[in-house]
Amino acid sequence: MLVVEDSKVACLLLVHLLESDPRICVIGSVGDGEAALDFLKNSRPDVVLMDIHMPRLDGFEATRRIMETQPVPIVICSANMDVKDTAIVFRAMEAGAIACIEKPLRRGHEHFEATAAHLLETVRLMSEVKVVRRTARTGRPASAAAVVSGSAGAAQTQRAAANVKVVGIGASTGGPPVLQTILAALPKDYPVPILIVQHIADGFLPGMADWLNQTTALQIHIASYGTQPLPGHVYLAPDDFHMGIGPGGAIVLTREAALSHLRPAVSALFRSLAEVHGPNALGVLLTGMGKDGAAELKLLRDKGAVTIAQDRESSAVHGMPGVAIALGGASHVLAADAIGPALIALTKR
Repeated sequence: MLVVEDSKVACLLLVHLLESDPRICVIGSVGDGEAALDFLKNSRPDVVLMDIHMPRLDGFEATRRIMETQPVPIVICSANMDVKDTAIVFRAMEAGAIACIEKPLRRGHEHFEATAAHLLETVRLMSEVKVVRRTARTGRPASAAAVVSGSAGAAQTQRAAANVKVVGIGASTGGPPVLQTILAALPKDYPVPILIVQHIADGFLPGMADWLNQTTALQIHIASYGTQPLPGHVYLAPDDFHMGIGPGGAIVLTREAALSHLRPAVSALFRSLAEVHGPNALGVLLTGMGKDGAAELKLLRDKGAVTIAQDRESSAVHGMPGVAIALGGASHVLAADAIGPALIALTKR
């Protein structure tokens, strides 16, 4: 793999951490995006670990150029920043980066071990992802993924189109660009609210909300307790809070125990939707490591709800949706760019 990091101290730490895993081999490290482009002319690493703020060529522009010319899996690795800076991170993901992770801080920091372990796990998984060249004009993949339709019949789809009251979406590794693709396909007058749990490093959620507000027609919010969700609005679960719907239909945030070491957890959202809305909910499970939300997507389907899982071909990591499909939890299995149009058809008034 290649490490792109302008701080020599941070670069040494990252290389040391990465090479502590015998399954990872660092074949080079460079100090800016321009040097990364030069390196890739002669070598092809399985994955690139990319900083954002660097001299000569920053991480966003370097990602854009790499994905247009010699695509390779790119993982953005950056320290917590303010909203403007994290928005750049998500622009890089729009340009083709497939994951965003927090940069491990100094040894001895309370979150160092967890952050370092997440770095190693993400790099290992992303090294196996197949990426495609992005077009220079749009930043979209040069060829769209095909749709894989599920087993739900036309009658079920028509019933869902008349009855859906809320859409719940869960995502983890590789999720932000897929969410952007889905939400950008929806009109600003989308007839139901959308609740989203995205596993993401602390501090990056405001930047993601800002990026989605700028790149989609919907109104994006970080959820607040007691808010009555509105059609055409999207509510993101805040850092370290489970999100669900209360009996009166308002958003509920809790600090209840983590589920599978996760808070927020997709499982908590889907379970809430199954209890409150049952067949009138619509659940979507996207790319991600592990199995968060998989059993609960099956619960939603058992309650009569329409459920969608992202297909293997368009998933950065087919963990969560793959488990849901294996459990029989998905009434539809769709490529990333087919999910938005499906949500329109399934909720048409």
